[in-house]
Amino acid sequence: MRHIRSRIDALPHQGIEKISEWLLSAWLWRLCGGECPAFVSCLPQVNQAGSSDVCRLTSPTPFQSVYREDCTQCFDSIDDPAGLDVCLQCFNGGCANDRLHNKLHHVLTSHPLTLNIRRTRKVVVRDEPPAKMSKLSIAAETEEDRYDTTLAVKCLECNIELDKTGPKLAPLVDSIMKANTFSRKEEVKAWEQELTSCEHILLMQQHPPRKIEQGALGHCSACDLAENLWLCLECGNLGCGRKQMGGVDGNSHALAHSDGSGHGVAVKLGSITPEGTADVYCYKCDEERIDDGLGEHLAHWGIILAERQKTEKSLTEMQIEQNLKWDFSMTTEDGKELKPLYGPGLTGLKNLGNSCYLASVLQCLFDMPSFQDRYFRPNDDLPIVQEPASDLETQLRKVADGLWSGRYSKPDADTMGESGIAHQKGLPPAMLKHLIGRGHEEFSTMRQQDALELLQHLFKLITRSQHSGGLEDPTAQFRFALEQRLQCLGCKKVRYSTNEQDNIFIDVPLEKIPVEEGAEASADAYKPVTLKECLDNFTATERVELTCSACGSKDGFTKRSLFKTFPDVLVVNARKMTVVNWVPIKVDVPVLVPDEAFPLDSYLSQGLQSSEEALPEEQEAKAPAFIPDADAVAQLEGMGFPRNRCERALHATGNSDANSAMEWLFAHMEDADIDAPLDLGGQSGATASTADPEKIEMLGAMGFGAPQAKKALKETGGDVERAVEWLFSHPDDQGTFDDDAPTDGAAAAPSNPAGSAVLPANFQLRSIVCHKGTSIHAGHYVAFIRKQVENATTWVLFNDEKVVEAYDVDEMSKFAYVYFFKRV
Repeated sequence: MRHIRSRIDALPHQGIEKISEWLLSAWLWRLCGGECPAFVSCLPQVNQAGSSDVCRLTSPTPFQSVYREDCTQCFDSIDDPAGLDVCLQCFNGGCANDRLHNKLHHVLTSHPLTLNIRRTRKVVVRDEPPAKMSKLSIAAETEEDRYDTTLAVKCLECNIELDKTGPKLAPLVDSIMKANTFSRKEEVKAWEQELTSCEHILLMQQHPPRKIEQGALGHCSACDLAENLWLCLECGNLGCGRKQMGGVDGNSHALAHSDGSGHGVAVKLGSITPEGTADVYCYKCDEERIDDGLGEHLAHWGIILAERQKTEKSLTEMQIEQNLKWDFSMTTEDGKELKPLYGPGLTGLKNLGNSCYLASVLQCLFDMPSFQDRYFRPNDDLPIVQEPASDLETQLRKVADGLWSGRYSKPDADTMGESGIAHQKGLPPAMLKHLIGRGHEEFSTMRQQDALELLQHLFKLITRSQHSGGLEDPTAQFRFALEQRLQCLGCKKVRYSTNEQDNIFIDVPLEKIPVEEGAEASADAYKPVTLKECLDNFTATERVELTCSACGSKDGFTKRSLFKTFPDVLVVNARKMTVVNWVPIKVDVPVLVPDEAFPLDSYLSQGLQSSEEALPEEQEAKAPAFIPDADAVAQLEGMGFPRNRCERALHATGNSDANSAMEWLFAHMEDADIDAPLDLGGQSGATASTADPEKIEMLGAMGFGAPQAKKALKETGGDVERAVEWLFSHPDDQGTFDDDAPTDGAAAAPSNPAGSAVLPANFQLRSIVCHKGTSIHAGHYVAFIRKQVENATTWVLFNDEKVVEAYDVDEMSKFAYVYFFKRV
């Protein structure tokens, strides 16, 4: 990259090699400030003088990230011919090829010493098939088994190689090679399911012991199911579990027993082994757990571990089976593998473990011209930052370069199967994933997530980031204004309100196809619906129960939402949800979308008409000031709690009494705002209390985003059941964001809404995020994108690192979850 080279060449130390070796060593030491942990060992004179007294390098601590796999500014890695240079001071990884990211790091930080790592694949001859995976923790081959690794320590300032076997460098090199790399830490979190115990197990009090006869273990106490049975360890009740993927039946009677009795801990009988392992679940925590005293707890009910045999799959085994099963067809009808594609814009992303939702969204976004123009800038200088791995701009440019340069889109021999067809290795977006998830309750985990929620979160991060140098926010192309019209059924007056958003929700009608008499029963099948039907339902007039502020009528209002403006890219989320045993289940309903461009003109709002009379604006009632109970405050302060904590606890518990507030305080000691002054922000106590994190988490587990959950709880007074009903009846509502309120002093002048109302408004389907699975938090995501391949337009399937020409395009309609329509 000529820009980096010119910046390096222009630095004042251009002729430093002409200085004597002694002066050079002193100059290197001054670069380190004489105090930082640099290691000056490249000069014989310094070594002889005892450089250990001058300065040292230190090994990476367990809390430091070691970037020794790929460059922090591009996807060049240790597998490239020039290898990767790892800084011996801060452990940044910089490519050592023509891009000069290693030298750029040296120029910016004055860290001259690096460990160059080059890796080549060994030729392995297998005498037997690989072992079958049987648990979630996957024991992979070690690097020594798969690769030959070459190491060299270099001084980029002196342009010489140092002796890596010396007593000062050898321990440092060894510690770097043994340290957990950044991406390895992510992989460990992805594939190791860490199960722990909980207070409900440790403090469990079992009822008086009795021997449960084997006959009583034969079926659920509330139905006749004889499999998927869970034994309550507290009272010995036997109930069937939830209905599981893969055909395992269940009526949730074990959960019902827990809800009715308050007993939390149960064990799955069919999973018990003589070795003492079993599926233990705590319904109070709603988590799988480990019971270290399982043998003793079972013996309490006359069940001896040594006499038990495992008869059913464990939860882990079912999870692995389903994760492997939820896949998209990679072969044609006659069994031939789909044609792999390579080149710019045809680069795959490696699955980091439950990260297919991220890969699919990134592929669709970076296919859009606004994202390409903003982040794929091969002729621009890279951002000047001290830590490239922690800079969002750098990582987005890194992904754009990886996807569109074509540099990494090539066959990888390691992926070649029996058919002889090789796919790509795939780019690991680990650094970007870490940045996106940092500080977020869900995206910081390695669990499967909702693709649309990730899209909204990523848009928020990008919008807040810097767009200097005349560069535009790429998410602006997605924004538009939706206008809502309310009309009183009594006085006929109307009110128009506008909401700016970047996507819409459409509910997909669910109608099962009846099984014909004599036909073999199959999985539930649903009648196909058209996109137009869904949009018609989305913009249809509905009745809402409201009291008119103008005439006082309680007859209600009619409500209709239409587009006030259209975006350049319209994102549509298809909600295909039904409820089975009180559990929201996603179903596969084909949504038929035209392949050619189609108009949305009929969905444009006409605004307030001359024949309409507007409703007067309502004055928002100011919430009464919160006055904490004086006696309760005195008691809490007497216990040593600060005033701010006392007021916050009393407000959260309805200003009831000191004991309730004290319990709340013990449960919220780690809250970030626990010591902040109570600020109700103009909301009443009842309204503020509806944003209960536990309630939001409950709705989040059902597939609803936090903004939608907050809005639903606010509208229903904090009632979770009513909030669920509200969410299903308001699929287009984007919810309430905590940080959407304008700051004090912000300009109140109205601005032009995002998007354009110019007609015609013709849109064409550009890409789709598809999902297979019964829940948006499980299963598998892929992306289908319309591409120009060999001068022809075709659909391309992006299945993590596999990029192939799509064959069964109809599969998209059944599993489509998020649509991207481009205005044409």
